[in-house]
Amino acid sequence: MDNILKEIAKQYSKLNCVYAVVQAGSRTSNQDDESSDYDIYIYTDMEIHTDFRKELAKTYTNNYEINNQYFETGDEWILENGIILDFMFRSPNWIKSNIENVFDKHYASNGYTTCFLHNVATSKSLYDKNDWFKNLQNKIIQPYPEELQKNIIKRNLMLLKDKKCSSYFDQIKLAIKRQDPVSINHRITAFLASYFDILFAVNKIYHPGEKRLIKYAQTHCKKLPQGFETDITELLQGQNTNKAVILERMIERLRKILP
Repeated sequence: MDNILKEIAKQYSKLNCVYAVVQAGSRTSNQDDESSDYDIYIYTDMEIHTDFRKELAKTYTNNYEINNQYFETGDEWILENGIILDFMFRSPNWIKSNIENVFDKHYASNGYTTCFLHNVATSKSLYDKNDWFKNLQNKIIQPYPEELQKNIIKRNLMLLKDKKCSSYFDQIKLAIKRQDPVSINHRITAFLASYFDILFAVNKIYHPGEKRLIKYAQTHCKKLPQGFETDITELLQGQNTNKAVILERMIERLRKILP
C-alpha cells in the first residue's frame, strides 16, 4: 500500500494547485484495525476536475465513486483486495483558518473542538510543496493553550448541566419523562460529544474524533473520572429510567478532575 499511496501522491503533485497530499485517520494515529480504510487528504486551492480524478481511479480499480458531497468533497475507491481509499479535498485557507480559530483564538465548539487539530497533527505527509504542511503541523505541535482548555471546559460544561435552561441533562430528563427513545438517544449523543471534549481538554490532548473513544481515553488520558468506562456502558445499555441518575453521576465525577 505504501507504494500505491506514493504513486497517487506523485500524480497529484503534478498539479500546480496542490499544496500537499497526506494520509490521516486511524491508520496514522495507531487506532486502526483490519477494517480500517485509508484516508487521503489533498490540500488544493482549486477544484481538481473530476475527469482527472476518475482517470486516476481507473488506474487502480473499476469500483469507485467520484465527487461525493456528503461531508467534505471526496472520492472513494475500493481496490480488488477490498481495501478502501477515501479521498478528501480541502482548501489550504480553510484548514489554516480552522487552526487559527482554535489554536490561536481559542474558540470552543459544542463538542469535537480540536478534531481538525488532531487530524493535522497525526497526518503522514506523502507530498508537501515548500514544506507548507510541515509548517502547519509545527504550529500545533506545541504546548496545549491554557485559554483553549479553559474555554472548552466552560462552554461544554454549561451544555452538560450548568446552563440555566435546556442543558443536555434537562433535555434528556424531559425526553425520559415523555418516553421518547429517539430524543433520548439524540441528546445522549450530544451529551457524550461535550463530555469527551471536556475530558480531552482536561488532559490537554486533541480530540481524535468519534471512533474508539473509550479505548483512546484509557490509553492517552492521565486523568479519568472514577468509574469512567462503567458509567458510559451503563448509560448506553441500561434502562431509560436510570439514565438521569447515571448522567448526574458522570457530571459530578467529571467535575472532580477539572483543573
